[in-house]
Amino acid sequence: MSDRKKTTIDTLRGRQLGRILIKMGKIRRTEVHEALELQKERKRPVGAILVELGHITEEDLNIALAAQVGMETADLAGMDIPAEIIALVPQQMASTYRVIPFEFDPQSNALSVAMASPDNFHATDDMQTLLGFKIKAFICAEDAMQTALDRYYPEGGGESMSGLIDEIAGDEDLAKFEGRGQSIDLEDLKELAESNPVKKLLNLVLLQAIRDKASDIHFEPFEDEFKMRYRIDGVLYEMVPPPKHIASAIASRVKVLASLDIAERRLPQDGRIELQMQGNPIDLRVSILPTMFGESVVLRVLDRANVDLDLDKIGLRDDDLMVFRQLIRKPNGIVINTGPTGSGKTTTLYAALNELNVPETKILTAEDPVEYDIDGLCQVQVRPEVGLTFGKALRSFLRQDPDIILVGEVRDLETAQISVQASLTGHLVFTTLHTNDAPSSIARLLDLGLDSFLITATLEAVVAQRLCRKICANCKTEFAPSEEMLMELAILPEDIGDQPFYYGRGCDYCNNTGYRGRIGIFEIMVLDDHLRELIMRHASSALLRQEAIKRGMRTLRESGLAAIFDAQTTIEEVVKETLFDDE
Repeated sequence: MSDRKKTTIDTLRGRQLGRILIKMGKIRRTEVHEALELQKERKRPVGAILVELGHITEEDLNIALAAQVGMETADLAGMDIPAEIIALVPQQMASTYRVIPFEFDPQSNALSVAMASPDNFHATDDMQTLLGFKIKAFICAEDAMQTALDRYYPEGGGESMSGLIDEIAGDEDLAKFEGRGQSIDLEDLKELAESNPVKKLLNLVLLQAIRDKASDIHFEPFEDEFKMRYRIDGVLYEMVPPPKHIASAIASRVKVLASLDIAERRLPQDGRIELQMQGNPIDLRVSILPTMFGESVVLRVLDRANVDLDLDKIGLRDDDLMVFRQLIRKPNGIVINTGPTGSGKTTTLYAALNELNVPETKILTAEDPVEYDIDGLCQVQVRPEVGLTFGKALRSFLRQDPDIILVGEVRDLETAQISVQASLTGHLVFTTLHTNDAPSSIARLLDLGLDSFLITATLEAVVAQRLCRKICANCKTEFAPSEEMLMELAILPEDIGDQPFYYGRGCDYCNNTGYRGRIGIFEIMVLDDHLRELIMRHASSALLRQEAIKRGMRTLRESGLAAIFDAQTTIEEVVKETLFDDE
């Protein structure tokens, strides 16, 4: 681009920051020495100290840091960027990553972009992954970046989902694949995967899903349509459906991003896509399943910034929290977390491990899959297809001198027996089961074939949980529940007195759902001698439940009621999530 001003600063690459700033004419040698002396006391970077002293600006520091790693500068203010180059980066991506494209070389497929921060290197990696271009990054001034974003990507002027889908529907290159089904050859699949409209649609879907804190993204081909759906706070929401003939293109593009076999369309495939969104690591777990009408693609969004692994914030009430903290600090034994898929079991156990994760404690986990990488934990991905089962991993764990072991799930007798063995040899074991409540976990272990005396010797407690959607704090409204609503909770109007009830009216903040985020409700059954005796006698789950309640266990329904009375969730949510609670 002829009118682009750029400064070649190869001579400054790798130099000390102070020397670069002197060469740039921003400071004098005496000011560098002053900052170096202060650095000994303040233990902070020299650049930050120079900014504090007023010798340089943040912009000067950014340009110098960019020069240090060999980045060139770009003067956005002196450019007039063509619309076709701006169109290569969608508005949502430009705003999220704070970048401006300004030059494209089709021969080398290289896109030059300006960014205000030299630390924004993750943006270049993500853009290379999502857009398929070679990205060359330049540094620019922050105020010039904001001006350019306002000029080239005005508020409300970005591509909408419906607009992009209309563009795809009218795309002649994509239309030729209509009705082709499984007859598309490999070269055509590659062409589909690299199609610009398909890239733009998938990128927009991903960015929007992450922004809306979706946990899953579904692309589902049916006989007459192709659906796109998000799961937010446990509920699926349908988006504007794209044309059916791009189903193969979306599946192929996802396979390319996840490094899967683009030619394999008969067998299921699993993979992952790693991104950095505004400095936060995002892990997308990819599952591809062949169906009657094409490949169903599901992306599980694992956003570490969206998960707070803090025991104080997962929804445990003060008394339950105290009990749970005592349980996870036992020297040995088994603590089981139970509930259906998607009830927050993994998050609760990660929060427990996060609290126990200290240098003097060795923690090993066997998971399928490993959902969050946590520093200080030795995490093992179970891979049954190569023989690495939970049982095999656990046997190896016992030779690794651990203090605490997490077993992702007890699925068979072998895993149950080795977990018991680990507990008996002085280890604390956390694991999960799929049962409706805490007492029925005992029946599940007995069904697996575990001896009752081993259960009573090792099991310390069972924690059952569910996730209820939280009322949106922005549109929370008080209301008087009807008698029918109270009956669903098995309470009478005279039982509630003047207790206020709340719901969410719906607003922009919560996408007019009335809910924002989720909170756990819990049922903790701590085993004592009497309960152990009942287990030895193979007492029914109903009897165990009655006895546990007598000993102070708060049921899921009671925990849900408490959350309603605390104005955290609604009657509908608690009724829905405690459906199997037959008190």
